[in-house]
Amino acid sequence: NSVAPISSLAETLKNRLQLASPNIEDDAVEDLELGIDTIKRRSEGLLKFAETYRNLNKITTLNLKKIYVRELFGNLHQLMQPTFEQKGVDLEIILKNPELQMQADFSLMEQVFINLIVNALEAVKEAEHPRIVLSADVSLDRKIILKVADNGQGMPEEVMDKIFIPFFSTKKSGSGIGLSLCKQIVMLHKGTIQVQSKEGQGTVFVMQFS
Repeated sequence: NSVAPISSLAETLKNRLQLASPNIEDDAVEDLELGIDTIKRRSEGLLKFAETYRNLNKITTLNLKKIYVRELFGNLHQLMQPTFEQKGVDLEIILKNPELQMQADFSLMEQVFINLIVNALEAVKEAEHPRIVLSADVSLDRKIILKVADNGQGMPEEVMDKIFIPFFSTKKSGSGIGLSLCKQIVMLHKGTIQVQSKEGQGTVFVMQFS
């Protein structure tokens, strides 16, 4: 990667500048430090961009196994509960059939839910009684329906139309990669993912698998 040495060199230059600064005018030192910091920050930004782009394209195969949805939800509860408690958010799990199974790559499906939950946590941060619900059921045509719902701020229609587009993000620090990866993983499972949302009424991500 040709960008990584630039970031490393910027750090080295800054260290050497600090050692030499007693012999250089203050204004010049300040300008040089600002320039070096800018180079370092932008090179790190490019590295992050390249990494997220690779992540979007590298998932091509699945380690498919018969998994219990209760184990998937249980792992997520154990993993995310400290964050929920810290942020004062209620987590509810609705699983009508504890024996419900599906053919899936456990790790990748877990990643899908983590991404959706992280988005939901962001969405509910202004809610009076923040709540996120994970649910699983079987439809009349025997499809497995998995949902992540929140009672957050919701989103306008123009945002809903774009959220699965790579690198689209409404967050200042977001890469716009999370939901694109979710969609790719779900599609590799021969499933679909859709979003239902209304401003001020919350959001539901719905995944269907045959």
